[in-house]
Amino acid sequence: MPDANDHVISVDEAATLDGLFGARVKRTPQGIAYRDYNQQHENWRDYTWAQIDHQVARWQAALEKDGLKAGDRVGVMLRNSPEWVIFDQAALGLGLVVVPLYTQDRPDNVAYIVNDSGCKVLLFGTNEQWATFTEVRSQLGELVRILIVEPLSGTPDEPRVKSVEQWLPAQLDYRSGETKHVSSSGDSDRGATLATIVYTSGTTGKPKGVMLSHKNILTNAHGCLTKMTVRADDSFLSFLPLSHTFERTVGYYLAIMCGATTSFARGIPQLSEDLQSQRPTMLISVPRIYERIWGAIRAKLDEGPPLRKKLFLTAVDVGFARFEHQQGRGSWKLSFLLWPILNALVASKVLARLGGRMRAAMSGGAALPPDISRVFIGLGLPVLQGYGMTETSPVACANSPSDNLPASVGTTIAGVQVKIGDNNALLIKGPNVMLGYWNNAAATAAMMQADGWLNSGDTARIDAQGHVFITGRIKEIIVMSNGEKLPPADMENAILRDPLFEQVMLLGEGKPYLSVIVVLNTEQWNKFAAEKGWPASAKDLVSTKDVERAIVERVALQLKEFPGYAQVRRAMVSLEPWTMENGLLTPTLKLKRPKVMEKFNAEIDQMYAGH
Repeated sequence: MPDANDHVISVDEAATLDGLFGARVKRTPQGIAYRDYNQQHENWRDYTWAQIDHQVARWQAALEKDGLKAGDRVGVMLRNSPEWVIFDQAALGLGLVVVPLYTQDRPDNVAYIVNDSGCKVLLFGTNEQWATFTEVRSQLGELVRILIVEPLSGTPDEPRVKSVEQWLPAQLDYRSGETKHVSSSGDSDRGATLATIVYTSGTTGKPKGVMLSHKNILTNAHGCLTKMTVRADDSFLSFLPLSHTFERTVGYYLAIMCGATTSFARGIPQLSEDLQSQRPTMLISVPRIYERIWGAIRAKLDEGPPLRKKLFLTAVDVGFARFEHQQGRGSWKLSFLLWPILNALVASKVLARLGGRMRAAMSGGAALPPDISRVFIGLGLPVLQGYGMTETSPVACANSPSDNLPASVGTTIAGVQVKIGDNNALLIKGPNVMLGYWNNAAATAAMMQADGWLNSGDTARIDAQGHVFITGRIKEIIVMSNGEKLPPADMENAILRDPLFEQVMLLGEGKPYLSVIVVLNTEQWNKFAAEKGWPASAKDLVSTKDVERAIVERVALQLKEFPGYAQVRRAMVSLEPWTMENGLLTPTLKLKRPKVMEKFNAEIDQMYAGH
């Protein structure tokens, strides 16, 4: 009888990330590797592994013609697409080091990364992207080639700029064998070499370049398979940016390892349509996406008849109780007999909007609020929360379908160890731990111990069964002037349970009381203002005392479970979202606290005036 995992390419067989791709091409050349939406013809287009391999060879020829050598760095600033994969594989096969960049990152930050890493090539998707770099072009002196996927709009005023079609050689003869791309399949010596530099989107200071080897990422992808079986007939929907290491390792390299098909989503606005048309069986995401889906469901329930909402909540309650029973943590209940009806009336209809075939949804990058995971699990979607960081390639721990404790981030994946260090810090060790920070020995020494243990910077506890529970950040603690200590992230997550609040930041370091800055959900704000009889169109209204009192009351309702001294007394309200573009969020959507405080410095001073 054949091995159930005989479709999986082993770490030894692959040896390198480009070797992994080469091995997949040999095994299933005519399998469907990727699906991408063609804007011109308004349809989805399939690409086989062999077709992608053919293009990799063309891109390698062009890179070699530009004089690039093993060890040179190349940057990619594309949306998720076949071209992202082709460029990555072409570069890796030549021994180049890939530097992924977020498409929404600010030009000045990209210029810093390009210079710090010494990139020789930078790949854009559109002319519009390149146009935004007008003010920082003088800082891109080390680049020998600037590429744009779409046709150029006019004659470029920069000789290094070419469209990809201008740059690529003519189509090679697929039958002659000259399309065979260079790769290092089975080259174990190169497995330990540098494959990529991923710049962490630090919430303070300049980003640091995390150096990851081929082996770091390969072992991490393979280790994840001990938590979740991925079949050759599975289908991924890729929408989390490939510049995010979670998507890159689990949604890209792991999919190659197993021979699964990946559809590249058109974007977050079309996500609902793409879920229904592509019907994925696997979903890789960050908590914010699950929060948005739940927010949309909740808004519709609030607008509908009370009976519909009660039926929905009953389905969640019964479904979650069934889940706890299946996990061995709860007893059988008579209400389980209602599940076939509740499933038909509620759960199956909600899951149909996610495509109706989802076997598992993985969440990482930040903590998933337990009440949100409870909703999806209760409806029958196995949400598997995990934990990791770019510096660990990135997965360290994860839940599995048979051992899913939603309040935890699961147990370690194969090959990884964790333990609790000083100040309850979570320490991590394994073949997935980074080589260090690019050109930053001091930062490397501060993060990694001589014996190989990496200090995550997160506090945690580990139960008797090995489940890891993240309890906070070592540095993200508010110490008030009275000595009381509070975890801002936990309190902010609690406040965000109220749909009125889109974003929130807690203040109080060294202060006698707590305050918040909140960004309101515009739609919810309009309803709230209408209920109060306030003119919603008057933006100046948000700064009035009546509004501040109402907001403080709403915040207090969400903080009931926190200690009495965790009381918010002042609020500053905004309707303008915090984004990457205005410099208040990192590319991974983490809050840049110092930047927010700098922007609202005057308002913060006013909230604490006289204290």
